[in-house]
Amino acid sequence: MIIDAHAHCGRQDRFPPQDIADYLASVGSSGIEAAVMFAPVMEIYDRYDPCFLDTAEWRERREDANRYLLTAGTPGFRVFPFFFIWNDFAVEQICPEHKGIKWHRHEDEPVYEYDSLRCAAAIETIRERRMPVVLEEEFGNTLRFIHELATGVQVIIPHLGFLNGGYENLRRRGVWELPDVWADTALAPPGDIKDYIRRYGHERLMFGSDFPFGNPARELDRVLSLDLTGEQRAAVCGGNAAGLLSESNA
Repeated sequence: MIIDAHAHCGRQDRFPPQDIADYLASVGSSGIEAAVMFAPVMEIYDRYDPCFLDTAEWRERREDANRYLLTAGTPGFRVFPFFFIWNDFAVEQICPEHKGIKWHRHEDEPVYEYDSLRCAAAIETIRERRMPVVLEEEFGNTLRFIHELATGVQVIIPHLGFLNGGYENLRRRGVWELPDVWADTALAPPGDIKDYIRRYGHERLMFGSDFPFGNPARELDRVLSLDLTGEQRAAVCGGNAAGLLSESNA
């Protein structure tokens, strides 16, 4: 099974269109049979307001966004829904169908309340349920999350670190060597993908597209065009993701 390990999917944010029908249209005949999906950012919080204050309307929007993915799969295509968490840390909304967590912000966006008791309790729930976390954060918070806040949690750094401070910065800090740190290839430069495999192997690397910002079929072709062995190709394009997701106990 070829699994896209990084795709946004929702029906509230339509710029660009990114519901399940839009995703499947972009897959075409590529052979992608499943995807890890999480809600678009603008269905979770207002990323353009650094002073964003949560409201009942945003909480309802967020709950609907996470719930949509629970039934987004179609016959012949499987969706692995990830729960997109925000500062309400509403882990009580996590369902058995959720296979992981999306944790996301950029440096000019509203901040997570990392020092709150609700944050600590949410991370403990995630740890107990063995749910992997797709962590897209600025460099300092990425290091803090991995080394202090979420030890023992399987962390997936998207884009091979491009938006978490950069592949090289993370490499120099020894992040890629950590056994609980994974990566996906979404929009990552081919040179970084090849360097990662050469240095650290292929066992914790997963193909991702970053749909709708990346085209799934084209992103898969970029990975398949690399000089990989059959074993490496099978692992990166689906086997690694399937193994990691099977450990989740939501």
